Amino acid sequence: MGDTAVGESIERWKHLDRIRATAGPFTPAESGFEAENVVPTVNKMKILVIGAGGLGCEILKDLALSGFKDIHVIDMDTIDISNLNRQFLFRKSDVGKFKAEVAAQFVMRRVRGVTITPHNKRIQEFDEAFYMQFQIVVCGLDSIEARRWINATLVSMAEETEDGEGIKPLIDGGTEGFKGQARVIIPTITSCIECQLDMHAPRAAVPLCTIASIPRQPEHCIEWAHIIAWDQEKPFPALDEDDPEHITWLYQKALTRANEFSIAGVTYALTQGVVKNIIPAIASTNAVIAASCCNEALKVATSVVQPLGFEENYMMYSGNESIYTYTFKHERKKDCPVCSEDQRARPLVTDLNETLGDFLDSFSERAEAQLKNPSIRAEGKTLYMRSPASLEEQTRLNLKRTLKELKLEHGFEVAITDPAFPSLIFNFILTAK
Repeated sequence: MGDTAVGESIERWKHLDRIRATAGPFTPAESGFEAENVVPTVNKMKILVIGAGGLGCEILKDLALSGFKDIHVIDMDTIDISNLNRQFLFRKSDVGKFKAEVAAQFVMRRVRGVTITPHNKRIQEFDEAFYMQFQIVVCGLDSIEARRWINATLVSMAEETEDGEGIKPLIDGGTEGFKGQARVIIPTITSCIECQLDMHAPRAAVPLCTIASIPRQPEHCIEWAHIIAWDQEKPFPALDEDDPEHITWLYQKALTRANEFSIAGVTYALTQGVVKNIIPAIASTNAVIAASCCNEALKVATSVVQPLGFEENYMMYSGNESIYTYTFKHERKKDCPVCSEDQRARPLVTDLNETLGDFLDSFSERAEAQLKNPSIRAEGKTLYMRSPASLEEQTRLNLKRTLKELKLEHGFEVAITDPAFPSLIFNFILTAK
């Protein structure tokens, strides 16, 4: 880089450097803040961003403009034309390309001196050695399963090292419509995502009888077309949620049913959203939450202000009616299956007359579990295991038997596992109502 370019670079960052390297009234006395070391330290830090969608694009841009020079981004998805209205780093000519690659190239073109390395893979494809190289991890994910996986991985890394080098602050952002949250998790020190799982309780399902007989909302009509009409008429061999022809068929069926019950509001976009379970995304909400996440990253990196993670660690934002934010401290759970030292079994109210299949299905709706493919062991024996295929076949008949028929009683401890979280065992004690 020539002298002119160096001069331009220094001029560009001088105001930011003044903010980053100036102690203020909120600079913690115990933080060891050293103004002269801030800029060199931030320049050398390696930051990992997980997700390059609507929130991830904003995070990458904000981190680059905050002075971080070495950023990596993970996202396995490719760009769809439906992304273009809110994922501002992408253009129509980018459709079909990897999000991580396009986002990285766009930001590097606009912000000189930053290096962004893209990874077009699933986060589960990287080992702990990969994650160990970063000082901060920032998540802009739309999947609770992915959040739980990276959370468990970072907690495990922190527990395996005694010198503190394995502690990687996790800054997590999430949005849904006009609502969002930003939180800072210091693995093994503050509450983790598993402790906060009840903040992401799954939505209650609409009873099938309502969908079939007395729909009251446009979504009920769409679900009727999706679940009942499609199964009865089978207009195509298999439903492809990305095929406009399939969505159009469902939309027309739902619209006809809505007219029968004088229900307004069925649209093609709503049909697509319900069928694909699309969470509404609003660019302004993404911008607010990304800014909050990157502000916390800057706090962690510079120590100029105490970050959320140590005391108040969870910020909620709502823009539904005016602008409202609320910050509080989410406490660690003593029985957290991820970060608790005391891995005690949690009580689980259970009806012993229900079948094992129904019992396992309930774990997808339980706020404290939210497991999609659970297997179960109890009293030293395997009652149902999803893999390998041979063991699944051997234990499949148990799914139709009641817990009582399987000799389970209240007070017994069961161990639940899920392939989405291979390192975790969820222990419960069966209790009466």
